[in-house]
Amino acid sequence: MALAKHPPVLTARALNRATLDRQLLLRRSPRTRMSVLGAIEHLVGLQAQNVKPPYVALAARLADFDPQELSALMASRKAGRLVTMRSTIHTHSAADSLALRQLVQSGGPARELRMFQGGLQGVDLDQLAVLARELVEEEPRTMKQLREALLVRWPHADPQSLSIAARCLLPLVQITPRGLWGSSGQVTLTTAEHWFGRTADPTATADDLVLRYLGAFGPASVKDMQTWSGLTRMREVFARLRPGLLVFRDEKGVELFDLPDAPRPDPSTPAPPRFLPEYDNLLLSHADRSRVVAQDEYKSLTWRGNQSYPTLLVDGFLAGIWQLARTDDRTGSEARETSEAGANRATLTVQLFAPLGKAQRTEVAQEAERTLSALSSAATYDIRFGRFLD
Repeated sequence: MALAKHPPVLTARALNRATLDRQLLLRRSPRTRMSVLGAIEHLVGLQAQNVKPPYVALAARLADFDPQELSALMASRKAGRLVTMRSTIHTHSAADSLALRQLVQSGGPARELRMFQGGLQGVDLDQLAVLARELVEEEPRTMKQLREALLVRWPHADPQSLSIAARCLLPLVQITPRGLWGSSGQVTLTTAEHWFGRTADPTATADDLVLRYLGAFGPASVKDMQTWSGLTRMREVFARLRPGLLVFRDEKGVELFDLPDAPRPDPSTPAPPRFLPEYDNLLLSHADRSRVVAQDEYKSLTWRGNQSYPTLLVDGFLAGIWQLARTDDRTGSEARETSEAGANRATLTVQLFAPLGKAQRTEVAQEAERTLSALSSAATYDIRFGRFLD
């Protein structure tokens, strides 16, 4: 009787290199191979709680990235910002904005809605969705304007719960100029269907979502995919797809799935330093993050309270955080990265979690210069290694 074959084991370093390759972080993708819109779709969206992270994320992944390229896609309504995975704001292509929101609706958005049910007593949610759609398609509205209009219909409901319910029930896009490079604007909403002038693809399935996730984040477990998407009960989907997938195990014995033709580079493949934004999906999309965060104690060092800091990868793993400031040499005044008025010197401060050798520090400094040249309009750059957080 033949013995059952055990799935091959992938080390943390092997998983690291495979995931970095799919995340376009082993080497910047040339423009002849990957457009900005193509990268957004390949990565299944970019985390976008704040305005700048999608731009920083693409600067780390695409050769010769110009922030105006993403800004132009948003201005022309080929991409947009809305709540999708984990009920958080992502930048997606127009097609994915509708399809992905539809597929993850029962996950993060539905779960967030349940948290506010106490403030929605007596509110018919179907009626709320219809009225909210009419309101924001009549004219784009801020959350404040939306809840004030909904309060007319349900005066005894909790105002915040009403507007959050609308955001959870409907695919609401943050319209431009919000999210444009070098522009500002308050969050103003309309429906994805109205903004993009199209409806969701009715053929999109949970199977498609799993395959796209593996293409961008695999090899991965069922729990990894559920962590990324906010969905539950995905085991049956993986079981249905299993005949067409490769199966591995990690060093802890957890079953991992992957696409047969997906890249799995040699674990010794060099991984250059990369500066990533706060909330980058690389660090948020697996239940077990040891493929990127090698030291457990580092997990808490990228956050303070509700504030997340941009992160630095060295040799493919989390190695520090960073901060960008701009200074007006004439006055000596310093502005955080959200304000560029009058600033002509950009200072990027790197706070390392552990000392680096001279060669690695040089590589980090060189990568910092490349990042600044892509993202900053300052005339001169200053790269510092030091502490900005105690």
